[in-house]
Amino acid sequence: QLRLVESGGGLVQPGGSLRLSCAISGFTRGEDAIGWFRQAPGKHREGVACIRRSDGTAYYGNSEKGRFTISRDNVKNTVYLQISSLKSEDTADYYCASGPECRGRIVAGKDFWGQGTQVTVSS
Repeated sequence: QLRLVESGGGLVQPGGSLRLSCAISGFTRGEDAIGWFRQAPGKHREGVACIRRSDGTAYYGNSEKGRFTISRDNVKNTVYLQISSLKSEDTADYYCASGPECRGRIVAGKDFWGQGTQVTVSS
């Protein structure tokens, strides 16, 4: 079983940047992918990026390319989501989830989830 713990959220001014972390502990065979999702107030949860931990291949949606960077550190068992040029529309709870593979920016399976970290973009 995997345990995922997000951190790094907070209040950020528009135009700023933030790096979110997803710390992974435990082991479950086949859980190679980690995806980041976000849920803004009153909206559905949406996937923003996914990465294969084995080789670092990353996937993004078109709207995320350029401002979002997903990366991993397998020594630290952590996946990061760097967000730059933050906008008010990025305000959301951000979650990471694990699965066997990435299907584009969406992690398949979504077997394990973290508790989320809140990002608020406001002046």
